Amino acid sequence: MAHIIHSALLSLIEQAGTSVAILTEGLARDELLRSRLTRQEVLRQLNTLADSAAQVDPVERSHMPELDWDGWDAMRLRFTGPAGPALDEALWFACESLVPATLLWLRVYQQSQPELFRMTP
Repeated sequence: MAHIIHSALLSLIEQAGTSVAILTEGLARDELLRSRLTRQEVLRQLNTLADSAAQVDPVERSHMPELDWDGWDAMRLRFTGPAGPALDEALWFACESLVPATLLWLRVYQQSQPELFRMTP
C-alpha cells in the first residue's frame, strides 16, 4: 500500500509541475505577478506540489537524491506566508528553477527506475 501512495504522490507532483509549466510558459516575472487569476492558479498548483513532496517518505526520497526535496520543503513554508516581496520571490523561483528541475529529474527517474512510478504493489 505504501508503494501505491508513493507512486500517487509522484504523479501529483508531476501533474502539478506540468500545470505550472503550462500556465507560466512565455510569461515574464511581472506578467505572472500582476495576473491575479494565473498567479492564484500557479500558487495553488505549487502548493499541491509542495504538499505532495512533503508527504514522500524519507526512504523513498533517498531513491531520488537529485530532486530538491529540501527546496520544496522550504518553499512549502514560504507559500503559506503573507502576500508581499518574499512570496513573490518564492513563487517566481519555484516557477523558473524548482519546477523545471523537478520535471526533468522525474523524467530521468521514470526511465531509470520505473518501479518507483508503478501504481501496482
